[in-house]
Amino acid sequence: MEKEIIKQIIYQENENVRIDKYLVSICPDYTRTQLQQSLQKGTIVVNGNVVKANYLLKLNDVIEIYEEEVEETLLEKENIPLDIYYEDHDIIVVNKPSGMVVHPAIGNTHGTLVNALLYHCNDLSGINGVERAGIVHRIDKDTSGLLVACKNDFAHKALSEQFALHQVKKIYIAICCGVIPHNVGLIDAPIGRNPNNRQQMAVVGGGKESKTHFKVLERFKEHTLVEVELETGRTHQIRVHMKYIGYPLLGDPIYGHKKVYGNNGQFLHAKILEFIHPRTKEIMHFECPLPDDFNEVLNKLRNDTF
Repeated sequence: MEKEIIKQIIYQENENVRIDKYLVSICPDYTRTQLQQSLQKGTIVVNGNVVKANYLLKLNDVIEIYEEEVEETLLEKENIPLDIYYEDHDIIVVNKPSGMVVHPAIGNTHGTLVNALLYHCNDLSGINGVERAGIVHRIDKDTSGLLVACKNDFAHKALSEQFALHQVKKIYIAICCGVIPHNVGLIDAPIGRNPNNRQQMAVVGGGKESKTHFKVLERFKEHTLVEVELETGRTHQIRVHMKYIGYPLLGDPIYGHKKVYGNNGQFLHAKILEFIHPRTKEIMHFECPLPDDFNEVLNKLRNDTF
């Protein structure tokens, strides 16, 4: 089985931190228990050696994470309820809840959207392999909202082309920390791997072109509600760009403030998804409401009780 190695060098600010705690901060899609299991199995090592979960990191330690591909035999059909907005013989559009990983990976072989889709659908496209069956685009684990999956390769190829040509409309709602003074804005800054932390993305020279449009919907005492439209679709794009301009997303465990609010991750919701149907060529437009926990925080902000 092929493995992809990721190296992480420890700097002074992370000295004497337990390795399992540190790993949670750089691998937000995995629980501490899952990461502890990886340490036990030796798929995560320090300076080439297997260490215990309570190992205290030292300056210049090199952590190596071996990300194993998920074996097809591990993929199970799981009867997980889906909030389906549309379905036909080619595509299925769902409202993914916060906390659900889109496709299986090491440490997450169950409970993903793909596991649920395999149970619900008779067929899914196989272009990206079984572990990513049907998946033509992704949203982060702790981001809620609309996502389209494909049931056959014809639909997958057609939609992939639309995504590549930036023809798919994707609009998000987010709560940012800080009060944004501008009513509208365009963030045009290249995104690539953070050279100091390979598990994170950052605005870097030589990164991929990345453009994010935002519009202020509502201002609060110390926060801002924004509508964000992606012109490109880079990994963690909204989270990276809003941090870059000084207004990180509320609750973001990676790019937000050190004191993270709540346990549900960033307050980011994929509200609107629009694309051309791969077979009928009809414009498909979908909108889904904000989740309850999102509205609860908004009510607190509006009533100044946050």
